[in-house]
Amino acid sequence: MTSLLSGCGTALVTPFTSAGALDEPALRALIDWQIADGVSMLVPCGSTGEAVALSAAEHRRVVEITVNQVNGRVPVIAGAGSNDTQRAIATSREMQAIGATHLLHVTPMYNKPPQRALVAHFRAIADACDLPIVIYNVPGRTAINLDAPSCLTLAQDPRFVAVKEASGNMAQIAEIIRGRPEHFAVLSGDDGLTMSVMAHGGNGVISVVSNVVPMLVARLCAAMSRGDLVAARALDATLAPVVTAAFIESNPIPVKAMLAIMGRATDTLRLPLVPLLDSHRDLVHAALQNAGVPLS
Repeated sequence: MTSLLSGCGTALVTPFTSAGALDEPALRALIDWQIADGVSMLVPCGSTGEAVALSAAEHRRVVEITVNQVNGRVPVIAGAGSNDTQRAIATSREMQAIGATHLLHVTPMYNKPPQRALVAHFRAIADACDLPIVIYNVPGRTAINLDAPSCLTLAQDPRFVAVKEASGNMAQIAEIIRGRPEHFAVLSGDDGLTMSVMAHGGNGVISVVSNVVPMLVARLCAAMSRGDLVAARALDATLAPVVTAAFIESNPIPVKAMLAIMGRATDTLRLPLVPLLDSHRDLVHAALQNAGVPLS
């Protein structure tokens, strides 16, 4: 049985060079900085990592680099999701072969399967590979919500070890927290709800903004874990403008702009995503300054 996933996990961006190729040195540097600043898990090739715009070879390489650079220091939860169950299985097996410790599987987008089909999809993946699975529920991107009863049905199976819950529905999230077995973690999938999810008994967050402020998000999770609400409220207030700025356009557009301002990566995305509007750059810059982030 794996230990319970908890604390701050970073949904890693995938750095590209200005020419659009994978920027391996920037990715390695980002990984080392994240771990040094206290994150407890790393999640490559999710939506923040522009996984749908990566070739299969690039997807594999990003996870290979992450596994190599992490070198066992924290769990590596590799994105392997697809709306084609067989493709999700094939990717899962590949992620397992290159050393990921966990898999992140999103609910199938576009197909809009009913709840019983969602359960069947996730179970088929678990049957086909040996890594523990983190379920990712993000109806804002997939157009389908994994409801609490379905999530709890899967949670009874020890092969499913956590849910990244990004429905934004606190009643649903609280229901999952109340009904889950001991081995199953509930992680916020929304940076703005980390404190609320943990106050209900959740275990942490898989965060976008920790790409740029890893120490602050890690400290927020630690404060909530030890019940220090005074410290948590102060950290949440510091983080709030960064969270607002990070989602002023579709993720990861703003966070890549932030990393460029910080000198840690280029502001390069792949179509259909484009760089941040110039009219939003002052807000992003001010949010980083207010959070005390050193700027290049």
